[in-house]
Amino acid sequence: MSEARSGYTLPVFACASAVAALNYLQDKQPLEAVEIDLIKPPQQVSIPIEQIALLEENKALAITRSDPGDNLDLTANTPIWAVVSLQEKPPVEEAIIIQGGEGVGKQLNRDGKAAIYRYAKELLQGNLQPLLHPNQQVTVTIILPEGKQLAQRTSNAAFGVVEGLSLLGTTGISQPLTAPGQLTEFQEELAQKAQQFDTLVFCVGENGLDLARKQGFNPEQLVKTANWMGPLLVAAGEQGVQSLVLFGYHGKLIKLAGAIFHTHHHLADARLEILTAMGAKVGLSTDLLQKLLASETTEAALKLLREQENGGEMVERIYSAIARSIDQRAQDYIRKHAEKTVQVGSVLFDGKRNILTVSPLVKQLFPDFEM
Repeated sequence: MSEARSGYTLPVFACASAVAALNYLQDKQPLEAVEIDLIKPPQQVSIPIEQIALLEENKALAITRSDPGDNLDLTANTPIWAVVSLQEKPPVEEAIIIQGGEGVGKQLNRDGKAAIYRYAKELLQGNLQPLLHPNQQVTVTIILPEGKQLAQRTSNAAFGVVEGLSLLGTTGISQPLTAPGQLTEFQEELAQKAQQFDTLVFCVGENGLDLARKQGFNPEQLVKTANWMGPLLVAAGEQGVQSLVLFGYHGKLIKLAGAIFHTHHHLADARLEILTAMGAKVGLSTDLLQKLLASETTEAALKLLREQENGGEMVERIYSAIARSIDQRAQDYIRKHAEKTVQVGSVLFDGKRNILTVSPLVKQLFPDFEM
């Protein structure tokens, strides 16, 4: 079996499009590929350019196509456009202005600011600056023509990013989910922390990691799992961890209640089915169960529950049942695959980062934890 191929993150292709467009404005030579300094890691890579066009005298468009490697990434093969305008630089203004166009998400918690994050900006500035003359200013507008459509298949909206995708990432390299290196990295971190603590907190994704810190958990006890929940549960058992807290967005962790231990949506997605089954378990009406199952997302289903009479009580009943199922399934999984007994508790939060439910074990392990 051939080794899984790594690729590059979305900001790299956005940067390559911008560099190609600026090069064209400066030199009037269309390039078939551009060299990009990834910065993180510090290496040069060649990115193919699909198309370049002059739109106006000082405005050009260049297009690349996303290649995240052998990764289960919904942006694979999506086009990334950069429209670059070149003008004389006013004395007090920035030399590089970065904007989000069609298909780039807007951050609701930041007054609709484009969801173009630190690494993407650093990458664009670092690669464009050397191409500018001292008196030049460049405006870069990133466009993702398929961004709105693709965003509907993500949980972006649950975290306040709407109308498109984020230019997110902390590195230029996109490691495939099947790459042993990524899992090995997480396992090594777990092994190191298991030597220091009997209890660890598994955080599903960056939002879980950030919220767990803000909730007062010791950062040294936190372990990021990405979608590798199953292998890391087993590793925790093998490393002698006595208890675990699973801390995550309800739309991810709910999969464990259905015994799905790899949480990437490309591999398995039965979130609404699981939520509906839990609703049936706690005695919801058939009409409401049908509406839950027909919801577009788990966040929409949660909103529907809250809108019912006694909605708060209903949410508490269902999510307490979900947490109990997650805890039991995870404990059974560890016992089956590692032949060890590990106590497991859960903390689930919603899209606005409000805590939905906390397992009794979590309150026992962390008495100062507050919802």
